[in-house]
Amino acid sequence: MLTDRQLNRVKADLISRAKALGFSEVRITRPDSIPLAPERLRSFIEAGYHASMDWMPETEERRSDPRALWPEVNSVIMLAMNYGPEENPLYLLEKPEKAAISVYARNRDYHDIIKGKLKELASLVVSRGGGDVKVFVDTAPVMEKPLAHAAGLGWQGKHTNLVSRELGSWFFLGSIFSTLELPADEAEVDHCGRCRRCLDACPTNAFPSPYKIDANRCISYLTIEHHGPIPHEFRKPMANRIYGCDDCLGVCPWNKFAQEASEAKLQAREDLKEPEIRELLQLDDPTFRKFFSGSPIKRIGRDRFIRNTLIAAGNSGQAELLELVVGLLEDPAPVVRGAAVWALGQLAQSAQVAALKERHVPQEPDETVLEEWAQLTP
Repeated sequence: MLTDRQLNRVKADLISRAKALGFSEVRITRPDSIPLAPERLRSFIEAGYHASMDWMPETEERRSDPRALWPEVNSVIMLAMNYGPEENPLYLLEKPEKAAISVYARNRDYHDIIKGKLKELASLVVSRGGGDVKVFVDTAPVMEKPLAHAAGLGWQGKHTNLVSRELGSWFFLGSIFSTLELPADEAEVDHCGRCRRCLDACPTNAFPSPYKIDANRCISYLTIEHHGPIPHEFRKPMANRIYGCDDCLGVCPWNKFAQEASEAKLQAREDLKEPEIRELLQLDDPTFRKFFSGSPIKRIGRDRFIRNTLIAAGNSGQAELLELVVGLLEDPAPVVRGAAVWALGQLAQSAQVAALKERHVPQEPDETVLEEWAQLTP
């Protein structure tokens, strides 16, 4: 059994090493610190706000309480790693010929970067204090944001993302579960006040009310998690956003304190800061995999990525993209063909639409793509 002094020493060593590894903040909470989480998660699922993410109800019990995931846990160590951009990314929305990729996805997959560092810190905890540990980065059923709020890393803003007075909101979360009873930190309080910029900025009205989000309407969900055609009502609001959406983060006034990412692998690749829609539309599967090797974008696959890029093409007003769009009318993937039909309708003249409709529809076997053609009016 470690003394309080020894536990404080373990915590101090942990924080020192975490800062050396590039983490911005480290805070600790107890596994019983989020008593309201189960009820809020149940309400979220019952409202259908999880959309097609069936893994949420399937893991609801384990997600609701850290002790349900691992009964031996006594401390939850929450860590933040900054990935702030060089400048506010929302300027890219004024460049319709460019594709807007969420800041977090402009370089290496953060899971790979952070997990290795967490494992090193977990080993340090064991070597200094004993016990057992487990590490988690987003993929396990852990409610990182409520736990980070309870640990004092920040608070969940009205957009449901975590906000810090020191870091703004451009940061990743990771957690280490430990059987040690490490000294816990105080929870943060909500500093949103009457501000509602994040709610008003959402292009698809994805917030039914403050502190609640409906994934069915969220561009991040639609471009990353949603597998089928993008619902028509969201295509125009998507504008040139092809992977994720940063609007609710970009307008948050607390981001005036955010700093640029210090981890080189989280700093934006030059070719992903302002990629040309024209170039992205030409990616076949092997080229897509090579171009996004090591990137989180790779996991959605080429077909969904091209689907998103075709929506951006249709919104671009760039008639010179029409040739590429027409070429994708014959793509093997129905979800690509359907998006190409929609983009065609946005970019082509009536005579072109009529001619292409006559040429392509008779060979089209997919019902959803036929519906797209049916909605085109030459």
